[in-house]
Amino acid sequence: MLTRMPLITLTTDFGYKDPFVGMMKGAIFNINPSALIVDITHDINPYNIREAAIAVDVSHSFFPPTTVHVVVVDPGVGSNRRPILVVTDQHYFVGPDNGVFSLIYTSNSRTLDVRHIISEHYFLPQKGSTFHGRDIFAPVAAWLTKGIESAKFGDIITDYVTLPFPSVSMPTKTTHEGEVIYIDRFGNAITNIKSSEVDALYSINPEAKLRVLIKGKRVEIKNYYSQVSDKELYALINSSGYLELFVYRGNAAGEFNIKTGDTVGVILNV
Repeated sequence: MLTRMPLITLTTDFGYKDPFVGMMKGAIFNINPSALIVDITHDINPYNIREAAIAVDVSHSFFPPTTVHVVVVDPGVGSNRRPILVVTDQHYFVGPDNGVFSLIYTSNSRTLDVRHIISEHYFLPQKGSTFHGRDIFAPVAAWLTKGIESAKFGDIITDYVTLPFPSVSMPTKTTHEGEVIYIDRFGNAITNIKSSEVDALYSINPEAKLRVLIKGKRVEIKNYYSQVSDKELYALINSSGYLELFVYRGNAAGEFNIKTGDTVGVILNV
């Protein structure tokens, strides 16, 4: 068994106006006062399950083994959707069975099992129907950091919900085609095209030049933001290894009307 570290991350769409995040932390500390809590983000757009899935996918691997990741973007709270615990070879994930862990299921980590959380003695005693983040997910995470085995929370399920995420296609041998999957607070448009796919095009002809195509506009690829000083649209490989569209000290999405779902191509000019 992996050595447990009492570390819990929180990812939600709760924001900071209301006391919801604070109440979740209080529920955790009441069970395990030694727990360490890290806020990944509480600014997921309301009800945006795919955005939360991306956030936890790109961030979880930076945490040590046995970290418990609680993700609460839960428009189906109170319905018959199931609370689940996902166990991989490195981490634990606690949240609703609404597809928010879809990218974890297909990541490099090996999923050991997914469990329907049904052991109510690990919930808060006065469980409500509208705040499972406080009443179910936070307590379960806290008990995990106290050493409770995952099998004690419920039975293994195999029919857990997965959401479709766009894949990168290769319409020609010198073109990769993907799409914008995330807009960050700076207005940078992150695509699903990975650095490995860009490198694969470079390897065809290292002397040729790559161009990014979006909305009929050809965009140059740069190495870092301040490599340019104008307000044109450019692309780079970001720190998570994905192709990103940016305007230096500007807002690429706002200024060039870029939205999630927009098609993006990477073309090798041979």
